[in-house]
Amino acid sequence: MKNLYGILRLIMLLFILSSCEKESTSIFDEDEVKEENPISELPIPTENLIFNADETRNYMVNPNSTAETIALFYNLKLLSQNRFIVGQQDAFSSFYKGNIGESDMKKITGSDPGLLGSDFMFITDDLNDGTQSNWYFQQEIQIRTDVIRAFDLGLVNIFCWHMREPFEGEYFYSSEITQFQKENALKSILPGGENHEYYKQKLAKIGSFAKSLVGSNGLLAPIIFRPFHEFDGDWFWWGASYCTNEEYIQLWRFTVSYLKNTLSVNNMLFAFSPDNNFLSESEYLLRYPGDEFVDILGMDNYGDFNNQGQPGIQRANQKLKIVSNLAKERIKIASLTETGYYTSVSENNPIPYFYTNSLYKAITLNDVNIGFTMFWNNNKDSYCVPVPGLSSADDFIEFISKPEVILADDLPEMYQLPPNT
Repeated sequence: MKNLYGILRLIMLLFILSSCEKESTSIFDEDEVKEENPISELPIPTENLIFNADETRNYMVNPNSTAETIALFYNLKLLSQNRFIVGQQDAFSSFYKGNIGESDMKKITGSDPGLLGSDFMFITDDLNDGTQSNWYFQQEIQIRTDVIRAFDLGLVNIFCWHMREPFEGEYFYSSEITQFQKENALKSILPGGENHEYYKQKLAKIGSFAKSLVGSNGLLAPIIFRPFHEFDGDWFWWGASYCTNEEYIQLWRFTVSYLKNTLSVNNMLFAFSPDNNFLSESEYLLRYPGDEFVDILGMDNYGDFNNQGQPGIQRANQKLKIVSNLAKERIKIASLTETGYYTSVSENNPIPYFYTNSLYKAITLNDVNIGFTMFWNNNKDSYCVPVPGLSSADDFIEFISKPEVILADDLPEMYQLPPNT
């Protein structure tokens, strides 16, 4: 049925595009653009993987992962060879101009995104007391509902964590906390630190939540967890200005080990996702905790797409090439874990052909291979994914009609390994 939906959606998109005549201004030379083939001409080359499906667990952080989590790793790695999933943060709960209902991506494409982004922030908040009348607990219930819905639909789920700093438990942006908190927050949650037990309680909350994600089929929904993201900037209290490389690595290793070994969370993949402040493999790996602690190599990148023109797109492509190469060498999954351009009513105008002439080429040129990318959320004032009637709508429709792009209706079965393995 999914294949039928995908074919119908493709026919619809081709009809829309054929009725819209416009000239596209490319920022790359025409001979750099990949030849576009129909989706049916992009078979997934299983023979190029260096491991068989039944060997997958040997290449994962947690070899005791559930069967569905193992299948997710394998299928993401498989897809990343020539296609990528497109997702959005809070797609089922946050909408442009507050127009609730279907996801904004479905409003414009006819399909939900292939990946749903969520956040552990409210779930682990100090004010979440677990009672039905508590606003934070209500958010937890909504997030669980959305994640299970996504799993039931066959989507991929990914979580970040805007953890509040541990002394006061109020803010995660470094601009909103004291100098003392900046200098001591991360150190305090390491083993032996004054807030270490507090941190373990937060991890226990994440662990119990992960174990509660039971789909309608009775199986645990796998999730991707990317803790302490964008650590190479200084806007979060876990940023590079507020801890050493060694301290960050120690925190990452403890976090993964505690979830995996102590709490026995077996439905989780772990994603490493700095921002775009690197130009070489060595810079990317400065705070890398080691292959045994990471399943997915990612990058968040907004800056290179923020009206930077051709130089910015080329930089984004070069950085994705670094991530892609490392993922191939280390048998990980490469990804563009967060991206987008915020367009708002009052401030930012759309960038012409942003999706097809900027983002698409940054992701696909120079043999870059990623498993997924994710736009940040839409809200009442701004959007990363346009809705019908906006000036960038046609460009987005053309982007998602590219043969490499996968939304929900085109997703293969992500939670089963191929038969006879």
